[in-house]
Amino acid sequence: MKIEILPLFRLPLIRLALTACIGLAGCGDADQDAPADEVLLEAPFAALTDSIRQAPRNDVYYFHRAVLLNKSSLSELALADFQKAWSLRGDEKYAFGIANIWLDRSPDSAVVFLRSALNRLPESYLLRVTLARAEDALGKTDEALSTARELLQQNPAIAEGWLIQADLLGKKQDAAGSLQSLEKAYELAPANLEIAFKLMYALAEAKNKRALSLCDTLIRQDTGRLHADPYYVKGLYYSNTGENAQAIHWFDETIRHDINYLNAYIEKGKILLNEKKITEAQPVFELANRVKPAFPDAYYWIGVCQEARGQKEEALLNYQKAYGLDKSFTEAREAADRLSK
Repeated sequence: MKIEILPLFRLPLIRLALTACIGLAGCGDADQDAPADEVLLEAPFAALTDSIRQAPRNDVYYFHRAVLLNKSSLSELALADFQKAWSLRGDEKYAFGIANIWLDRSPDSAVVFLRSALNRLPESYLLRVTLARAEDALGKTDEALSTARELLQQNPAIAEGWLIQADLLGKKQDAAGSLQSLEKAYELAPANLEIAFKLMYALAEAKNKRALSLCDTLIRQDTGRLHADPYYVKGLYYSNTGENAQAIHWFDETIRHDINYLNAYIEKGKILLNEKKITEAQPVFELANRVKPAFPDAYYWIGVCQEARGQKEEALLNYQKAYGLDKSFTEAREAADRLSK
């Protein structure tokens, strides 16, 4: 979906730097089968292994070897080295390495470790953010929200903390609180596109006219014409406020800027359907289907048009195609079941 502009808890610059340093992109379950002793004696680990043998209390050697191991998808060995480095010296980046391997493997273990690490480094913004991520991964939204609030008490001028709180409040169905947090985040970091995009969507969903001015600001700033989202959000705002002609205009503008913006086709077609303009709506959904033949929503809405026109066999086939492409598409399955009886 286009609405999900960027992933939850996107890394700020400090975490991007640490992630690159620690080599977390190599985390996973692809640990090789070679015995640990043999692996550590091979390149590129051999030199660091020799240094560790000569200076076994030097935490930096363990850390650098952990980074190399992680980049080589040897996360079990990397974890052991991060833990050894952490036992020798309470450096934040060592704890971050441990926590992120646990977060990938076992979020509950990450939570246990991070709470302990925060007793050692209570001022660590990085570890508290990671704790919120781990708690959220476990579905413990209330605990993650409490952690986010502690984060904001310590660092109220950092936009990411407000963004985290906004995402968590959204999961709690607190739209007003989420919007307020997004507005605070945008106030602190108006140049951050992730925050700006999330705010404009939230304003449009709230039928708040400030969505339009924010969209216009982002359109003016987009001198490279890279983003169709502000045009789409203007369409959403007008759709939500019942101004259908304006909504269709802006969905058309979205498609003109990005022919692959599939949600714009769907939203435009739905307006036409609601206006009982079935013969105009169906070609819009069919165009989305031609742009991306594996798009389940297009098949579903083509089926809706066909069913409304009495073409039940054709509608059934399209409902089945939609469900076949997306097994979580319950509306398509229910529509197919209805027509199969």
